[in-house]
Amino acid sequence: MALTIVVLSSGGAGDSPGGAGKEGELSLTLDAPRIILGRAEGCEVRLPDTSVSPRHASIRQRGATYLLLDEGSENGTFLGKTRIAPRTAMPLRTGDRIRIGRVWLALRIEPAVPKASPAAAAKELALELVARGLAAQGEDPTPRVVVVDGPDLGRALRVEAPGRPYFVGRAKDADLTLDDPDVSRRHVAITRRGDQFSVQDLGSRSGASLDGAPVPQFDTVWRPGQVLAISADRLVFEHPAAEALAEIERSPCEPLSPDTAVEPPSPEEASATSSSPTSTPTPSPASASTLSPLARPAAAAPRVVQGSGWGFTEALIALLALGVLALSIAGLMWLLGRG
Repeated sequence: MALTIVVLSSGGAGDSPGGAGKEGELSLTLDAPRIILGRAEGCEVRLPDTSVSPRHASIRQRGATYLLLDEGSENGTFLGKTRIAPRTAMPLRTGDRIRIGRVWLALRIEPAVPKASPAAAAKELALELVARGLAAQGEDPTPRVVVVDGPDLGRALRVEAPGRPYFVGRAKDADLTLDDPDVSRRHVAITRRGDQFSVQDLGSRSGASLDGAPVPQFDTVWRPGQVLAISADRLVFEHPAAEALAEIERSPCEPLSPDTAVEPPSPEEASATSSSPTSTPTPSPASASTLSPLARPAAAAPRVVQGSGWGFTEALIALLALGVLALSIAGLMWLLGRG
């Protein structure tokens, strides 16, 4: 059984980054023995929010059971509205909601096959979350190529579709048309994959260069900050979501006040997970023996209940003990009397 993690804190339309899940939801489908949730690059679920620690929590698979653990995060991990103790395993089931910092997630345990590499899917999820945040603030998050100098200064190309080559040249049907007469009809092709750009010369007359190095006739990585020269035009690419994501990941963790209330989304706000229950039962810790030694919580101290009286069972046991003691004393006296 695979685990599908749905981000409830972000709304809007769009396909699921991992290719799994219902239309309109942001989700990842993973099938791995350990899934790290956090803000840092390298986590299987990257949540770009400063209230999320770099390595915030983990979900571990033990047979058919998934267990949630807090990894010593700044702001804690919640199953429903219950904060879990660090290194204490809490069993999960379909429909559970968990909170990581300010971010609410819903879980589905179901037969499913991940349709993208975990690292690529995690990055796409993070970029889409940031892009939606920028759009909500009125900023255009679309990746684009901009002419920053030359005869076509100010022209721009929106590179929206990943994996599709965009053609730059003098042809009227080019994706970005340049009027410079020294530019070939189809001069270069530009492709975006995630937050990475590449450029390829298409056999142009005058060629193209990246920071002075000739662009070959095969896909070549176009690195951030490099200037693409096409005749007299100078082009750079911008990826607002990738830039914002890098800034968020570099930021220190934002501590939340203990009395900060972060309510889960309403059923209407989280309609993408309408099959999940809207309430979470009070969880109980899983047995420590099901965890690896590194994840096993420390032995619990004996539980002491303050201000409680004896119950019926305790009183009955005490009376029986007194009876046995009285019989023992009577027997001892009888033996002494015979002597």
